[in-house]
Amino acid sequence: MPRLACPEEPRVALHVVQRGRARSACFSCTVDRTAYLRALRECAECEQCAVHAYALMGNHVHLLFTAARAAGAARLMLAIVERYAHHVATAYGHTDPVWEELYDASPVRARAHLLACMRYIEENPVRAGLAAHPGAYPWSSYRANALGEDDALVTPHAHYCSLARSPAARRAAYAALFARAGERITPVSRRRSGPLSPRARSRS
Repeated sequence: MPRLACPEEPRVALHVVQRGRARSACFSCTVDRTAYLRALRECAECEQCAVHAYALMGNHVHLLFTAARAAGAARLMLAIVERYAHHVATAYGHTDPVWEELYDASPVRARAHLLACMRYIEENPVRAGLAAHPGAYPWSSYRANALGEDDALVTPHAHYCSLARSPAARRAAYAALFARAGERITPVSRRRSGPLSPRARSRS
C-alpha cells in the first residue's frame, strides 16, 4: 500500500498528481476517462474521501480531496490504480502498469491556498492548450464548481462554501477568480509519495 512522504492527516485536503508511467498517455478515449471517473467516484465513497476538484489530462490526473480517516488517501489511490487497471485489462488486454509507482501529494490547509489550488487544477487544460476556457473542457470539475452542473463526484469544500451564502452566489464568486487576467497561478509544492505495493504494481 502506498505511504505518503508528506503528513497524511484526516480531514486535511490533499492535492495529488497521478502520472502515467514514463509520462505515457493514461487515456485513449472517452470510455477510458469515463471509466476513471467512475472508479474515482466509487472508490472515494468507499474510502470516505471527498473530492473537491479534478482534471483528467492526457498523461496525468490532478485531484484535490479530503480523507475522513487516517491513511484514506493512500487507500484511495491504490483502489483507483487497481480499478482502472481492471478496465484497461478488460478493454484492451493490456497488463502493463499504467501509472508511475509514485504520485505527488501535498496538504492544502489555508483558504486562499485551497481556492488557488482548485483554480490551478481546473485551468490545467487551458494551459495545456486542450481548451480555450475551463468551461469548454468536459473532464474537470470546473463546470460543477463554477457553473452548477450536476457532478456526483464533487463535494464542495468548506472554504469554497465560504465564498457566499447561496449556491448561485458561490459559483459566481468562484468563476470570478478565473476572470483575473494576468494573475499567475502556480501549483502547490509537491512531495513524492512512497511506491505502490507489489500487488498494486502487478495489477496497475
